[in-house]
Amino acid sequence: MRKTATTINPALSRVISETGHTDLIVVTDAGLPIPPGSERIDLAYRPGAPAFFDVLDTVLAEMVVERATVSAEVAEVSPHVLEQLRERLPDIEIDLIPHEDFKERTHAARAFVRSGEFTPYANVILRAGVAY
Repeated sequence: MRKTATTINPALSRVISETGHTDLIVVTDAGLPIPPGSERIDLAYRPGAPAFFDVLDTVLAEMVVERATVSAEVAEVSPHVLEQLRERLPDIEIDLIPHEDFKERTHAARAFVRSGEFTPYANVILRAGVAY
């Protein structure tokens, strides 16, 4: 068993450990379509749980992020999600793109980490940075 207070989910820990510079990891709500054949780490166990930000905070505790992308629609439909993302990523540029483009961009992701979140547009593509 891990000694650290970070993720104890073996698949999530492995994916973060294997992620290299510029790789994409998508933290998703319960409804984002995940392309067939993509690695899916499905943490959802009931509607709303685990919450999107609980999952995101776990990923951010272990992953260096240099950029983030979200659906532009989040600003109007779920502005609190965008506000919380900006608080958690204060020095990271967050790109806002149309949701259809967002879904297309996810096809290049290394893995998807699915939460049980039911808030519209609670999704983010994280682009890995480097620790040096």
